[in-house]
Amino acid sequence: MHLIAPKQLQKAASQYPDTKIWIQNFCKTIKFATWQNLIEVQETFNTAESVGDFTVFNVKGNNYRLILSIDYEAQVAYFKYFLTHAEYDKEFWKDDPYY
Repeated sequence: MHLIAPKQLQKAASQYPDTKIWIQNFCKTIKFATWQNLIEVQETFNTAESVGDFTVFNVKGNNYRLILSIDYEAQVAYFKYFLTHAEYDKEFWKDDPYY
């Protein structure tokens, strides 16, 4: 799976130092993933869920949310948002035209 914009993900998460290792591990994991659907994503990240057309990952005990748009056929994951749980709950990200 090819992650589009990993540097933007790292930049967005950099303001939360406690996520650094998680983000590094996530980027390594997704690089070797060949997920075909959400069920396969959940085999690796059991808290991942589909919300609209996005896949949402709970990060660090649900303190943060990583939001991706995944094209399983093309094997591409697009970084969309990295939010605190409180920011996620405000749902501004649902205004994204790809949602």
